[in-house]
This record gives sequence, C-alpha cells and structure tokens, in this order.
Amino acid sequence: MSDFSTRRVSRGYLWTSAVVFALVAGGIVINGLHVRSTDAAQLKANTEKQALTVVSVISPIPVTEAGLLSLPGRFEAPRAPIYARVSGYLKSWKTEIGTPVKAGQLLAEIDTPDLDQQILQAKAELATTQANAVLSENTAKRWKSLEAANFVSSQAVEEKVGDYNAKLAAVNASQANVNRLLSLKNFARIVSPFDGVVTARNTEVGALINTASDPGRELFVVTDTKLQRLYVSIPQSQVLSIRQGSKAKFTLPSLPGKVFTASVLTMSQAINTNSGSMLIKLAVDTPRNEFLSGGFASVSFDIDAAADRFTLPPSALIFSKAGIAVATVNPQNKVELKPIVIARDHGSKVEILSGVQAGDKVIENPPDGVAQGDTVQISTVEAKH
Repeated sequence: MSDFSTRRVSRGYLWTSAVVFALVAGGIVINGLHVRSTDAAQLKANTEKQALTVVSVISPIPVTEAGLLSLPGRFEAPRAPIYARVSGYLKSWKTEIGTPVKAGQLLAEIDTPDLDQQILQAKAELATTQANAVLSENTAKRWKSLEAANFVSSQAVEEKVGDYNAKLAAVNASQANVNRLLSLKNFARIVSPFDGVVTARNTEVGALINTASDPGRELFVVTDTKLQRLYVSIPQSQVLSIRQGSKAKFTLPSLPGKVFTASVLTMSQAINTNSGSMLIKLAVDTPRNEFLSGGFASVSFDIDAAADRFTLPPSALIFSKAGIAVATVNPQNKVELKPIVIARDHGSKVEILSGVQAGDKVIENPPDGVAQGDTVQISTVEAKH
C-alpha cells in the first residue's frame, strides 16, 4: 500500500476515534447532569418533607354510657346571727359554743347605764306632761262652767279646751317614748330565737357594745343543726339533667367509706352570672347529727348519656385568650382550629358539648404555636382511633 493510502486510513481512524470519544464524553456529562438534577430534586423533596411538623391524630370518642356528675357541696343549716340592739357593757354570758339551747333561753345580759338614765328621764317627762294635762283639764272644765253662766266667751273656752287636747297629746308622746325605751331595755337580755346550738360567741364579760359604731358585729350565732341542707352549684350545661326529686349520693371526708343519699328539694331557677351555675338545695336525713354545718361533701348525680357528645384527652385542648379550642387536620393536611364547649371534666378525659364531630382528626398533642392553616404531616408510626 502506498504511503498516501496509509495516511488516508490513519486520518480516518483518528477522526472516527475522536467522534466516538466526543459522544462518550457527552453521554457521561449528560448522565451526570441528570443524576445531579434528580438528586437535587430528591433532596429538596426530602428537606421539605422533613420541615413539616409531624403530629399524631385521634378521633373524638362518642359518649355512649351514662356517667356520674361529681360536684362539691356544702352543708348549711338555718343560722341566726344575734346582734346587740342596745349599747352598754356585757354583764354576763350564759352559754359557750357547742351548747344546745331552747327558744327564748337566755344567752347573755348587757348592762345599759345610759339607757337606764334615758328611761328615768323619759318617765320624769311623762310625769310632767301628765301633771300639765290634769291642770289644763281642770281649767277647761272651769271655763265651761263660766261659759254656761255667760261670764266668758265661747272662743275663750275653745282655747282652753284646745290647750287641754295639746297637753293630752304631749302625754301620749311621752308615754310612747317611755314604752320605746322600755322595749329597748328588753333587748339587754339576749335570748335564743329558736332551738339549736350556739356555734359562735364573739364577746366577753365587760366588753364595750356600741351599736352606733359597730352595728355589724354579731355576739352569738345559733344554728339549727337538726335541719341540715346540702347546697350544690350545677353547671349550666347540666341543668336540664337535674330536676326536683332527683336522687344523689354523697360522701364526707370525715366519714370515709360511708355513702349517703339525698334528694333535690328546690332549684334556684336562675344562673349565677359570676359562676355560670345554678344553685340547688338537697334534703338529707340527719338522725345522729353526722353532718356538720359548713362541712364539705362530694356529691354525685347519675347522668344519662347525651347524644352528640364526645370525649377527648385533656392534652388535645388548646387554651388561649379566645377560649378553648382543638386543632384538627383537614384532607389537605392543613390545621383547622375549632372552638369547643366543655360539658364535664372527668380528669383523664373531658366531655365535649359542642365543637367537634365523629370524623374529625384531632391533634393529640398540639405543638406550641400551631396556627390556623399550618401544613402538618400525620404520623404513620402510631395511628390512634
């Protein structure tokens, strides 16, 4: 083969090799760019996925069984705070706290020197007015006899009769004043208004009693311990579950293990604006005076299951200035905050009156700062229903 032919073959081989090399290099570059683009997209997706807050969701549990409504109660008995009606010094007291007393029994006596002097003065004024009235009456009689003999005019007689009537009115006023002071003197004896027990004594012998400057200070308190009543405040959401005659059970801290019964006697039929509850009174039987006035009791009512009510754990609740709410997750994995109304708190769970439905996905432990519209990821590790 000639040198020229040899050079042409060598040149063609080199050209073919260069083309093949260029194609291989271009394929490597394109593949590298594709792998890098794919890895970047995957990394971005993974980063965005990891940036989402992972939450566990639960479903509200319908209330299907009757439950107990447990509320604190307070025993109260008819009590009469006894105040002083007259000023003076306590002369003596006859009963100590815890002493049974009868209606009208003497509790204490007050020494009233000022009142005694007022009574003496009033009696003296009464005697003066009576004497003036007698004199005026005699004068009027004489002038009437002179009128019959035509020695005085009828007008003069009428004046004397009018003076007598004025003196008689003064006698009546003085007598009324004496009677008033004597009635006040009767209050120097402090007596029990009814049968009961002295549950408080707030005075001592020799103590100054001034009704003008200290009108609200009670000296004694008498309580009818045989007529105990149990008072309970029912939340407004449960008012319709309780009615007159409903039965209740209650326990006392002082008598552990004992369960007593009571029945609803009356209901106030009004909601207290401060507490949002209704006060009810229950009648209890106290044959042995086991219940102390002012004592605490734990009262339980049997409540029927309410339709369309659900329970949730307390950890699912969100407390804010706007009120109580729960965070739910919609099909687009967006957070929706729903205000709720709590019917009862059972401790380990709360009964929801309104705000949630059976199909809601409620976040079990809402993260701090969760807001309306946040995108979250539902955990697949643990699914709760």
